[in-house]
Amino acid sequence: MSARTAMSSEEKAHLAYSVLEGKKAIELVRLDVRGRTLMTDFLVIASGTSDVHIKATVDAVIEKFSENGIKNKRVEGYEQAAWVLMDYGDVIIHVFAQEQREFYRLESYWTGSEKSSPPPLSSEER
Repeated sequence: MSARTAMSSEEKAHLAYSVLEGKKAIELVRLDVRGRTLMTDFLVIASGTSDVHIKATVDAVIEKFSENGIKNKRVEGYEQAAWVLMDYGDVIIHVFAQEQREFYRLESYWTGSEKSSPPPLSSEER
């Protein structure tokens, strides 16, 4: 990433979403949580169909981010592949097995509802 400027959190969230979509992750959600928490700007949440699928989606995100010069701070849960958390600071990516996603209902914590469409990513919403 020599001549390129650092990606914004919005660009990182979009990149993660695109990679997960390309790897056929299911029930993708992108949540803009700027102004609601100090820990991150965006949450990207997805599910995988099996532990192999979950690991493949996580590997693809890590690889694509690395290609773009984005350093990973932390990955947790990879070996179990039931709930993998990738912490990039301003963007946190969660890839769940369906059972864990239904149990923890992370989206409902941030949206206040069970099923919610992600808010559109636009500069007007900042």
